[in-house]
Amino acid sequence: MAKYVANDTVIDYEIIGEGTPILFLHGWGMDRRIMSGGFEPVFADASRTYQRIYMDLPGMGKSVAGEIKNSDDMLEALALFVKDVIGTEIILAGESYGGYLTRGFVHQYPELVKAVIMLCPLVFPGYRTGQAEALCVMERDEEFLQSLTKEEYDSFTYMNVCLTKPVWEAYKRDIVPALEIQDEHFLNHVLEGACSFAVDELEAPFTKPCLIITGKQDTEVGYKDQFKLLEIYPNATYCVINKAGHNLQIEQPEQFQGIVRNWLKENMV
Repeated sequence: MAKYVANDTVIDYEIIGEGTPILFLHGWGMDRRIMSGGFEPVFADASRTYQRIYMDLPGMGKSVAGEIKNSDDMLEALALFVKDVIGTEIILAGESYGGYLTRGFVHQYPELVKAVIMLCPLVFPGYRTGQAEALCVMERDEEFLQSLTKEEYDSFTYMNVCLTKPVWEAYKRDIVPALEIQDEHFLNHVLEGACSFAVDELEAPFTKPCLIITGKQDTEVGYKDQFKLLEIYPNATYCVINKAGHNLQIEQPEQFQGIVRNWLKENMV
């Protein structure tokens, strides 16, 4: 565990392994565990070596926002982190809001990015904007669900579409801890999620390797709007996984891990 301080912003992060650096950006109100829990199994069998940098975004997890008030500020803090801590070109991996920040980073600092991974990326800023899907539960273990407390049940069934014990165990490990420590005042009343510029209006298409993975039953960002990103990320692989919502990495872990592992191998990044 380590801390990076820039002005009054403190970023809590951890680095695992050596090799090509991958910086992971989690979603709104989450912390780095949602990324490390989903991605670390990928690297157990990876054919190349990677340095994985998992951070808590400012104002989330154990990181301190300081004067950060919007996504422009977030991007500036991320750029300083990349230059000061990593010091070289990176693979940038973003989930949900982190996927929006990833595209904002590509817009502002393309020279620092060698490849992109986006997991259930937010396309349009705001709550359930764009073509989000209605909740459609694809798998349900009623006997197991009856063993949960009301609080656990309400949290687990809010957006997940595979309601089974294995998914619950991953949800409890990777997501619940972040929910329990959320700074709701910062998230609801301070942080402006939208950038001041259109993140998807690039001067030129981003032609480096890109992977976009979406869930077909995603209630938060959907899967249809992300397909349009192929126009500005022409070297992208686009995958939509069935029986998967916004937390697809815990609902369909084997498919998710296989897609990422094979993409890394095929693109030699």
